[in-house]
Amino acid sequence: MYNIEKTSFGYKLTFGGAIDEKEITNWYEESKKQLESAPASFGVLIDMRELQPLLPEAQKIMVDGQGLYKNKGMQRSAVILNNAVTTMQFKRLAKDSGIFDTEKYINAAENPGWEKAAVDWLANGVDPY
Repeated sequence: MYNIEKTSFGYKLTFGGAIDEKEITNWYEESKKQLESAPASFGVLIDMRELQPLLPEAQKIMVDGQGLYKNKGMQRSAVILNNAVTTMQFKRLAKDSGIFDTEKYINAAENPGWEKAAVDWLANGVDPY
């Protein structure tokens, strides 16, 4: 399951459950359409609290999607997680796509104010750590 929502700071992406290659391809194609009207710069909040680790086929498309957002103007991103395996996986994918240096990872289980911390980072550059 995925969802793309426009927000005041840019976009909120929500991923949950097991996402296969077909579904991640649908996300990528929908992202391309959504980003046609993107502002020159924006932030992205990615809620992955319910996402299971991606299979290798889906990981490649996720890296391409991360690059798409970066190339369309993404300045900062905040990833909300609560699973160590998924956190490690997405840190690696962010390095592969070149977004790691502008991405913050917030553990929702340890930070009940995760949403405010994420928005402060995205909208104002306030480091959530």
